[in-house]
Order: sequence, then structure tokens, then C-alpha cells
Amino acid sequence: MRHRKASLKLNRTTSHRKAMFRNMVTSLFKHERIRTTGAKAKELRRWADHIITLAKRGDLHARRQALSIIREKGVVHKLFEEAPERFGSSAGGYTRIVKLGRRAGDAAPMSLIELVAPEAGGKKKGEKKAGKPAADKKKIKADKKAETGTKQEKKQPKKKAKSDKKEEKTNVKPEKAVKAKKEPKKKAAETKQAEKAEDKPKRTTKKTTEKDTKTT
Repeated sequence: MRHRKASLKLNRTTSHRKAMFRNMVTSLFKHERIRTTGAKAKELRRWADHIITLAKRGDLHARRQALSIIREKGVVHKLFEEAPERFGSSAGGYTRIVKLGRRAGDAAPMSLIELVAPEAGGKKKGEKKAGKPAADKKKIKADKKAETGTKQEKKQPKKKAKSDKKEEKTNVKPEKAVKAKKEPKKKAAETKQAEKAEDKPKRTTKKTTEKDTKTT
């Protein structure tokens, strides 16, 4: 059983494995990203998180502990200067692992591990949106109601004028309306009678001419 054995052996001796991860951590903080196998990237994440927590602490003892792992003083000084501003707002998740696929030679799964800067304007779980105070909301509602009231008052005289016109149209006497309806009918009947009267003499002339032709 592997009780209390968190790290991976990776088919290497202890000294070889420690030296390898020290070199990988220094190159990660120097170039901010590394391309390696998936198993090494997951193990390297533990080392990187530990060193970033030391850099956030920032005292002399933490700096000496980081120098015992990272053997380049310039990388350590740069990390201790940037870490409080870059990683101070977050309590973890300093690295990101992206899978790249299989390696061409032995088909080993490759990954890209890189440092991640948390967003400056990120919201925390307990935070809520800063809304307007209740008094301001009440004032806004009252102003809207007042505006709608004034608009309705302005629209009322137009409605009254339209209703007065409708009443005038409806108040027309029924006799005049009936006469107005009957007058076009009478005119049409008179025109028809006039046309018939004009056509009658023409027809009589035709008959007379026919009789005259027969007698002759």
C-alpha cells in the first residue's frame, strides 16, 4: 500500500526525480510555459503551487526555501517581486494544463503547462451585484408615474375633440339622411325614363318604314 506517498516515481531514482523537477520548475518560471508529458505536468503543478505560496508570503525564510529548490537567483527575485500583485487575489489555480495529443515517437500523451494570472475584476462567490438603494428606486418609480400622468392629460383634449365630431355625425336628422339616400335613386330612375323616351320614337320610325316598304 502507498500510504502517505503522494508523489510519482516516474521510473526514476529519488535524486534523479528531484533534479528533474527542479530544472523544470526553474524553466517554468523563466519562460512561463513548458511542453512535457501529462504525468510530469501534473506532478510539476504541485511544485509550482508550493513555490508561489512561498513567494506570496515574501519573507526571508520563504525566499531561502525557494532558493533551495530553484537554483537561479534572478528567477527567484523576479517571482517574489511579481507574485503578490499577480497571484495575491487568488488562493490557488496558478497553473493551467492543456493536452496537446500524442508524441510522434512513442505516442506518449503530451501537455502544455503554463502560469495563469487571475482576472483583476473577477467576482468572488460571496459577492453580489451592487444595486441602487431602495430610496433611489422609489424616486425613479414616482418620476415615471408623474411623466405618464402628464402624457395622459395632454392626450385627453384630442380624444374629446374626436368624440365631439362623432356625436355631430350621429346627431344628423334621420329625415335628411333618408332624403340623401333616396335622391340618387330618383335621379337614376329619371335618367332611365329619359333614355326610354328617346328610344321610343326611333323604334316607331323603324316600324313605319317597314310598313311603307310592304305597301309599295
